[in-house]
Amino acid sequence: MTLTAIALNSTLKSSSGDPSSTDRMLKLIADAMRELGVETDIIHLADHNIKPGVTSDEGTGDAWPDIRKAILSANILILGTPIWMGQPSSVAKRALERMDAFLEETDEEGKMVSYGRVAAVAVVGNEDGAHHVSAEVYQALNDVGFTIPANAVAYWVGEAMGSVNFVDLDEVPEVVANAVDMLARNTVHLARLLSGSNYPGEK
Repeated sequence: MTLTAIALNSTLKSSSGDPSSTDRMLKLIADAMRELGVETDIIHLADHNIKPGVTSDEGTGDAWPDIRKAILSANILILGTPIWMGQPSSVAKRALERMDAFLEETDEEGKMVSYGRVAAVAVVGNEDGAHHVSAEVYQALNDVGFTIPANAVAYWVGEAMGSVNFVDLDEVPEVVANAVDMLARNTVHLARLLSGSNYPGEK
């Protein structure tokens, strides 16, 4: 079975400006996934009108229904976010809030629509908080039905209160490249397993 991935870029910047650090990290992950036979589409969330709410469709002009469809059409979800004030970006939180609807969207066996899908996290910033941010996002994604593989986070954090961003680095640090490769390997491996054998439903 051919697997596919969708990456949600939760930078605060629109895609019409200069590339962000989140862009760079997600492209590294997409390249690593491609080497494993998985193509990744990247959605730049700040380009879309994602309305506040916790349903799958908040009415006229809401861009979320199409993004939701893309998420559920893929085997793998990668949520990429910068660190702002020690937390995931507001854009990332908006997407997670909208996925709250999955809790009520179950099949005849009681399984959420998101079951059988694997999620990973990418975090960038020039302040402390990568572990805190990944922990928040991990828990939220697991709450709404995604499975988290081992070591499913790649991150880079610069000097606290510094001015250097990940996108500004001349070379990707070896430790980051290794984390990206591990994320890709483990995520694709688990997605292949779940694609052949999803979770059991209610009896």
